[in-house]
Amino acid sequence: MMDAVVPLASVLGKDLLTWVALGVALLGVVGSAVPLLPGALLSLSGLFLYWWHTGYSDPSLLVLVVLTSLALLVVVLDWFGGAVSAKVGGASTRTATAAGLVGLLLFFVAGPVGILLGVTGVVFLAEFSRTGDPQASGRTAIYTTIGMLASTVAQVLLTALFFLGFLLAVFV
Repeated sequence: MMDAVVPLASVLGKDLLTWVALGVALLGVVGSAVPLLPGALLSLSGLFLYWWHTGYSDPSLLVLVVLTSLALLVVVLDWFGGAVSAKVGGASTRTATAAGLVGLLLFFVAGPVGILLGVTGVVFLAEFSRTGDPQASGRTAIYTTIGMLASTVAQVLLTALFFLGFLLAVFV
């Protein structure tokens, strides 16, 4: 019975814990597109699990630092993407801050559609209240929404790049 477990645990020359680490990192790629899953942090957890499992020898320190930096960039994009896109879209600092807070609160309550609609609505209402210009307020709200969607796409791409780097570190 024990002989059947050993080959299963060492598929392609890798042991079970290596596959678990890779699975966690891959879950991070999915998590970068799905609300309530901390994508980059999951990927980073897989990387550090693997690093610990190899006795802190693989991947090299340079690869570890590069991949960790990439994951932290994704975390920053995740946390501040909506507020930054509101600011770049022309919103005031107060509006961008309110959009960021509403996005954070809606993150736990309404899911991805609620986050987009809530932040878009807050930006529109806050800017309309500030300027009285419905066209400019609508434009700022649309830019904010597009920026948030672009931030999500960037997170998915960067987390996928992280995973590819991790795969190369494991198999090359």
